[in-house]
Amino acid sequence: SVFTCNGIFLLNCNFQKVSFSGSSREKKKSERGFGAFQTLCFLPIILSLSFTAAMNGATGTQVNTADGGGGGGDPVGVQIQQSRRLPDFLQSVNLKYVKLGYHYLISHLLTLCLIPVMAVILVEVSQMNPDDIRQLWLHLQYNLVSVIICSAVLVFGSTVYIMTRPRPVYLVDYSCYKAPENLKAPYERFMQHSRLTGDFDESSLEFQRKILERSGLGDETYVPEAMHQLPPQPSMQAAREEAEQVMFGALDKLFANTSVKPKKIGVLVVNCSLFNPTPSLSAMIVNKYKLRGNIRSFNLGGMGCSAGVIAVDLAKDMLQVHRNTYAVVVSTENITQNWYFGNKKSMLIPNCLFRVGGSAVLLSNKSVDRRRAKYKLVHAVRTHRGADDKAFRCVYQEQDDTGKTGVSLSKDLMAIAGGALKTNITTLGPLVLPISEQLLFFGSLIIKKIFNKHIKPYIPDFKLAFDHFCIHAGGRAVIDELEKNLQLTQVHVEASRMTLHRFGNTSSSSIWYELAYIEAKGRMKKGNKVWQIAFGSGFKCNSAVWQALRNVKPSADGPWEDCIDRYPVKVVS
Repeated sequence: SVFTCNGIFLLNCNFQKVSFSGSSREKKKSERGFGAFQTLCFLPIILSLSFTAAMNGATGTQVNTADGGGGGGDPVGVQIQQSRRLPDFLQSVNLKYVKLGYHYLISHLLTLCLIPVMAVILVEVSQMNPDDIRQLWLHLQYNLVSVIICSAVLVFGSTVYIMTRPRPVYLVDYSCYKAPENLKAPYERFMQHSRLTGDFDESSLEFQRKILERSGLGDETYVPEAMHQLPPQPSMQAAREEAEQVMFGALDKLFANTSVKPKKIGVLVVNCSLFNPTPSLSAMIVNKYKLRGNIRSFNLGGMGCSAGVIAVDLAKDMLQVHRNTYAVVVSTENITQNWYFGNKKSMLIPNCLFRVGGSAVLLSNKSVDRRRAKYKLVHAVRTHRGADDKAFRCVYQEQDDTGKTGVSLSKDLMAIAGGALKTNITTLGPLVLPISEQLLFFGSLIIKKIFNKHIKPYIPDFKLAFDHFCIHAGGRAVIDELEKNLQLTQVHVEASRMTLHRFGNTSSSSIWYELAYIEAKGRMKKGNKVWQIAFGSGFKCNSAVWQALRNVKPSADGPWEDCIDRYPVKVVS
């Protein structure tokens, strides 16, 4: 405390040497203003010195525990000793808290710098008397041309900024399709049905059994009606019925929950990778709900499990152009005509993972919808690795040697997905990561370049940027790898694991089932940021970042409504 007082005294003495010129009144006013400035400037120093003294006092008493050793006494003895030394922060403080403090300091650096400046300005304004105000008015009159020019430039610049800035895109609500109970495909029924079809040999049946055991899927996933029949009926009519059941089921709930009339929809984007009939799926929706004639409709096909984020990005771009309207994004996949009935191992995996599901999302660019919207779209980042031949063919629809069509998954899929993820987060990182993480990452690259090429680069902590993670439930291996490489916790990947267990891989709609899980658990709070990340054929990795505008509650008739109390469950390894 003596050091603290001496430090403040010396600082005050140094500033007493400053002299002022002018009238007595100006001198007093300047002294008052400078005194306030002095206090604000040295407040952090005073606080830091006081904190140092407090730390010295707080660490004066230490309790050490040691083995008693001998003599029938207590095995543990307690010794109390006095110490005036500073603590060893590397030992007494967990470094993750130091890093967290560094993050908070850097993140709020601009605010910390602006507060003293604004305070000084307010002090000066509060001390102005009528004479000062009169002098200021005369000064403005003598420089009227300059004032007008500056005001015009300011107004013009503000107008240009307001007119050219991106319009906010709000997520009003969304719904996920839940199939009826009779379409459930428990493990035993799936294997029995596969055997009874007569299309698979014993080796293929055993392969499917092993995949199912390790897949992370539960016994309540759904397959389409055509696959429950013996023999299966993968007809065009059955595929249309599946598409209608999923899309219309999700849209009916969406319109009911939002009270938005279909006629108000200005943009419609539908994505389904493997089923693209004529008329299109988007045309089926226009016909069903009698949407208006000038609607901007799009039908995305062949873009894989990441097409849901692509559809959201397209809808966002359309909402930047067309004012005061709604956009609906429908994401689904069709299994009926894409079930593989051959014996090629790499083409059997989709049979074991893909299940019935779909989602419908209502977006708006109307400012009035902010009050009831759940989220605001912050970023959408897309990465395409199609220029690389291996990446292009790692998820590939083809025919086997017997002419049977299916989707083949390459053994390099995980490595290619990792490369696509790396490219995507390299673009996304600077947009979302706090400056502290960016500096640490940049510093690690410099050290690696100069000193040792074998040093692993610093992996940014994305947990500082996002509160929740919706990782595409493509399979257990994908979730495991992202959990490991992004250093996530079990809670962060819980939504992805439980969605895979309850609904299976529902393709591009899986990230919405995951978001619904987080809401059903009551974890989504105002200001929370969500990272939706999906992978798909091509090969693509796409990300969407949303920010919660309120404490979000699950919508009525949600996919988890009747089972959320049973989750999370332990997934068998």
